[in-house]
This record gives sequence, C-alpha cells and structure tokens, in this order.
Amino acid sequence: MNRLSIKITLFIIPLVFLVACKKQNEKPNGKPLQVAFLSDVHLLDIYGKFSDNDYRGVLNPTTGKYTLARTMQSQLESTRLFNENYFAFKAALNDLVKRGVKYAVLPGDFSDDGQKVNVRALKDILISYANKHNINFILTTGNHDPVKPFYEDGGKKDFLGEEGKQQAIFSRENIFISKDSGALPAVITKDIGKLGYKEILQELKFFGFQPNEETVYWETPFTNYLNGTYSYQKALSKADISNRTYKIQPNLAEVPDLSYLIELGNNIWFLAIDGNVYLPGSEEISYSPNDFKNASVGYNNVLTHKAYLLNWVQSVTKRAHKLGKTLIVFSHYPTVDFNDGATNEIRSLFGEDKMQLDRVPTDEVAKALSEAGVKVHFGGHMHINDTGLKRFSKERSLINIQVPSLAAYIPAYKLLTLKSNELFEVETIILDSVAGFNELFSLYKEEYNFLKENNEEDIWNQDILKSSSYKEFTEWHLRELVRFRFLKSDWPEGLKNILINKRGKELITFAESEQGDIESFYSELLKQDINLNDFEEWTGLDMVNDFYKIKNADNLAIMDVGKIRINQYIALSKLFKSTAHREFSLFGTIFLKFCNGQPANHFQIDLKSGEIMAINPLNQ
Repeated sequence: MNRLSIKITLFIIPLVFLVACKKQNEKPNGKPLQVAFLSDVHLLDIYGKFSDNDYRGVLNPTTGKYTLARTMQSQLESTRLFNENYFAFKAALNDLVKRGVKYAVLPGDFSDDGQKVNVRALKDILISYANKHNINFILTTGNHDPVKPFYEDGGKKDFLGEEGKQQAIFSRENIFISKDSGALPAVITKDIGKLGYKEILQELKFFGFQPNEETVYWETPFTNYLNGTYSYQKALSKADISNRTYKIQPNLAEVPDLSYLIELGNNIWFLAIDGNVYLPGSEEISYSPNDFKNASVGYNNVLTHKAYLLNWVQSVTKRAHKLGKTLIVFSHYPTVDFNDGATNEIRSLFGEDKMQLDRVPTDEVAKALSEAGVKVHFGGHMHINDTGLKRFSKERSLINIQVPSLAAYIPAYKLLTLKSNELFEVETIILDSVAGFNELFSLYKEEYNFLKENNEEDIWNQDILKSSSYKEFTEWHLRELVRFRFLKSDWPEGLKNILINKRGKELITFAESEQGDIESFYSELLKQDINLNDFEEWTGLDMVNDFYKIKNADNLAIMDVGKIRINQYIALSKLFKSTAHREFSLFGTIFLKFCNGQPANHFQIDLKSGEIMAINPLNQ
C-alpha cells in the first residue's frame, strides 16, 4: 500500500460532535492529540490549467504567472472571497505543519462550486501535505460541493480578463450570452462544470469517503456490518456510490449520501454527516440537476427528509461509548441557533427572508441530535465564529461550534485539543499574515482603471489595495460587502437612513427624542468611564460596519473595533432598546445579544456537565 492511500482520509467535515470517551487520547510523545477544522475554504485554483482548452487566464505583470482569478468587484459583492483564500488555505496548512497537527477536518464547501479544475487542485494540495507532512485529511460535503446531486453545466461571467475586462468561462456554448458588444469571447471548458456526487467521490475518495487497507474501521448509514465483522474488502465494496443512496420520496429519484464513520487510529472515530438535502422541484422521477433545489437550508430539511441519519448517529454514539472511542461528529451545517438568541428580533426587524434566517436550525434539530447522543458539534456554512449552547436538562445539552471561513472576516480555523476523557479545549487560530495575499493587486488596479474609464457607477474602493495583511484585507471585504449588498438588501429604509447619516452624538439626541431612558444612559457612561465627546468620533455607518464584525467574529472583533468603542456601542444600544422607536429598540436588543454570547475564542468544554469555560476571559 503506497503512502498516498494511507494518508488521504481526513479532510472533509462541516459538522462535528464530540462524545466522551473512556481512554485519554495522546500522541506518542505524551502530548494530547489535536484536530484542526478548516471550513468553507472555497478553493478556486487561480493558477489552474484546463484539460481541454489552452486558455490559462490573464498574465499577472507582478508575478509573470497566468492567473484564473475573478474580478475584485464580484468578490466584494459576495459573502466570500474568491481569489485570496487560495493563499490563506496554504497558510493554514503550513501552520498545521508548524504545530505538528496530524488530523485536519474540512467541514464542507472545500471548493468554489465543485468545478473539476478546483476539486482537482484541492486533491493535489491535500496529497502533497499528506505525503510530506503525514497529515490525515477528513472531508465532508457542503452545499457548494456538490451544488446539485448530479453533474451540472455552468461557469462564471466574471473572471478577470485582459485590460481589466470581465472574462466569461463556461462549460458549454450558449449558457451565457453577453449583451456587451465589447465583451471578450467566452472561454469554453468542461473543467468549469459543477461536479455531482459521483464525480466528487471519484476525485476525493481517499479523504475519508472510502477506506484503504490501513483504515482501522469504516462504515456508512447503509452498511450492514459492525465492528466485529469488519474487513477492508467488505467495506470497500460498500463504498461505491450505488450503495450510498436514498429516496427523498418513495416514487422519486435516488440521491447519494456520502456520510461515513472512519477510524484511522488513536481510538478516534470521525463521524462525517452529509447534511445536504436536495429537494425535488417536481413529482416526476428525474436525474436532471435542474429538477433539484439547492441544499443550503441544512438540518431543518434533514429532520424531514433524511431521518435515517439520526438513527445511524444514535447507533454510532452508543457503540463509541461502549468501545471507549472518542467520537468527533461533524457536518457542513449548524445545529444550534448561531445568532446568540437574537433570531426572533432579527426576524422582526429585517424580515423573514433576510440575514440568512432560512439557515437557522430549529430547536428540534438540537433536540434530535442531543437525543441521538451528540454532545458537541463543529459546523461551517455561515462563515462566522460562534459558539451555541442548547440545554434541555441538567444532563443533556448540545454545543455547536461554528468554524469561521478562511475566505471571509474573520479568517480563522478551529484547533481542538483532546485534553482528557471529559475535557476538550478549542482555540480559534486567526490567519493574519498570509504570504502572497497581495499577488493579484496589480491585476485589480487594471480592473479599477477599466471601470473608472468606462464611468461605471458605484465601483469598489481602491483603498482595499493598501491592506497590509490578509486579515485587514478581509475587513475591507466585509466593509464593501455591507455597502454593496447588506445595506441595500436587508436593512429597513427608515432605520438605515437615520442611522448611517448621523454621528454618534446625534444618535444619542435622536434616541432621547424617542423617549429613551437618558438618565440610565448617562449613568452607564459614568460607570464605564466613557467620555460623551467620544461619540462625536464615529458615525452610525461605523456602528453598522462594526455590527457585522461582531456578528461574524464574535469576541475576536474586539481587537479590530476596540474595547472602548464597543463599550460606547453597548451603552448606546441600551439607550436604543429603551426607546419607543420599534426599529431602533430591536436593533439595540440585537446588538446587545451579539455582544453577550457564549465564549467563542479560546475555551474548554466539560463534556460531563456541558459547561463552556472561557480561557483568558478578559480577552473574550
């Protein structure tokens, strides 16, 4: 058995649950074992090559390399970066090497959109790090890989082309026809089509999706053997896609499910749950991707359409406890409300279809998983840093750990240390300094000049190209995303227009005019030693931008917003909450709840009690 097939089984995991084990997990040197979670990588191979077309992108004058990058305008209107996360992913992997981490989980959305060129690049990168550094990668699928259960033609119109123009790249002719007479001719390559389950399994099968001869144990929800009757050949025969399907409804098409359980050693079981549910668009049997909806909703649909997974999870948790295994359960989707208890207020203020509320799991999700024996879960999907706790009794609760994306603010991964049978430590590792993150800046300058010369309205702020670090770059990305997208699509006009056009001190006056409790506000200033004149230094738009930083990064936003400024926001939010103005009262309530969530930076989990304890709480 060659080294490649031994190493490639551990990098796919959107959701992770931890169950107490009987034996302490330690490395040979006596140090506790560590598992890294790198979620929502969204890898775009900016230096990729197509197998059926000689087009290689635009020549970068800074590096002398041909580059398959998307435009800056397109990525600043998206909830994720498309290009710079290529460098961030490698920086994160290099950090794992320095730390000596040997287990790395990717909780889904490991590719841009499941395109072959990007999945192939991911495979090559993982193979390289597995062979050179002895890292085991474990993966699970997200809603971007695959986008639909079966192969789908597609592409993007906004790759960066010559002279700063947009370059369309699609998998077949006539998918996209530009109305711009001066547009560059579209590039056609099958490598930009979106792979389905079958193709993704074939490309990434060594990363947990199927066993190899060195695998200690492997199963799926559809296998009918248990630990005592396991054999590699038996497991391999069950790994084929034809043996891993279910029907959403009895009379409809069979859809793949790539959930699996794997043991690679050290008495650790990795339970990768495929939380993708692609609902049919009609009552006819169809294997066309066009007849299925996207899977972005997550666990709310799992409860109604993949209930067999819960029975399997319960079976796994019971066996793990009986056999003394440490169980790490993960999937792409969150299992507990990730809005710090503010979901009802968000719904009231912004609306039912805003702020990604369709992705918030119901309490029934946490209850079902908790009853199945899950205690801790690591999820991705939301591109945020958060810890959620849902307690049902003194003995039973579920902790959901949201792994941030490497492609958005705040760029980070989670590092789990198995301290003992009942104590787990979780640390958030921020990617600040990333080598090469500014390699494409000269191409972006060409794009900016082209937009400027063509009198395009509302173009991006070129000051983003002054970013001195990757984290600062993601801050700029979030700020521009708020301007281009969130303020336009989510915010009520009345609230937005008043808020963003006033300075902090004017907002105090406005809140007082709306019957706010001004005496309590001044008492708060005195208690916090806050100078009233400091409210003149920022605007309501600054507060909105920082609101999103806190929403995305939780307490890690303190380093960028500043503790003094956050205290000012908290005092003002309390004043807003006390007013008779419905929208401002709701906004103040939401802001306060975002500032008072569970520890999400560096903390320990007592699996026996379900308690979460902050480490260095002053920095939390």
